[in-house]
Amino acid sequence: MKRVALWVTYEGTSFSGYQVQPNSRTVQEEIETAVSRIHKGEQIRIHSSGRTDTSVHARGQVVHFDTTLAIPADRWPKALNACLPDDIRIIEASYVSSDFHSRYLAVKKEYRYRVLLRQEGDVFRRNVTHHVPYQVSISRMQKAAETLIGTHDFSSFCAANTSVVDKVRTLFAISIEQDHDELVFKLVGNGFLYNMVRIIVGTLLEIGAGKREVNELSSILAAKDRTIAGKTAPGTGLFLWKVSYAEPIFSELY
Repeated sequence: MKRVALWVTYEGTSFSGYQVQPNSRTVQEEIETAVSRIHKGEQIRIHSSGRTDTSVHARGQVVHFDTTLAIPADRWPKALNACLPDDIRIIEASYVSSDFHSRYLAVKKEYRYRVLLRQEGDVFRRNVTHHVPYQVSISRMQKAAETLIGTHDFSSFCAANTSVVDKVRTLFAISIEQDHDELVFKLVGNGFLYNMVRIIVGTLLEIGAGKREVNELSSILAAKDRTIAGKTAPGTGLFLWKVSYAEPIFSELY
């Protein structure tokens, strides 16, 4: 028995999120179906670094599964991609130790959120950006975001319907960069709560638009109350960009 780790990318528009659920198309189900086909119908459970919601994308999702097949690591992507729909691609595969776990051994995750800043939307980017037809101040947002860096209780930035009790997380970095008519929010942390990135981005956009003061983020964080923070930004602009481990498991390109 060997353990295989996969670098997975997907365009989340047509999925009801990552995790398997009844009567819905999900990323997990598609990959498990492909893996099972290669194993001649044997049901193989895959494990991911984390879930993504409806319409959320991934450039660097990591999943793992166990296999008895003697397939070279560089052959797994081609074999699986032949069984997968076009909105999921396996970029790379690697054999890892038997105690590797894509979720529990992750030490750092990076999410990116793309905002389209223009008066009219773009039909070619409508599924991968959040369209904002008004001006925002990057400097105001960046200054406010500095408040969130470090270890905090992020209850105010977590969806109210979560079952997670411990809402303490560490954010290592937050940056906001402009690339032509897009803003790219980059958030790196040791883990993220349900809707945490989208609520942070939604709140920062309100600050950038002048609807909230820059110093409000401190009181929002301290309140530990979801109703105090801003709106949840849509899932369309969100990408799970990269998951890091103590020892790299993929190539430099990852």
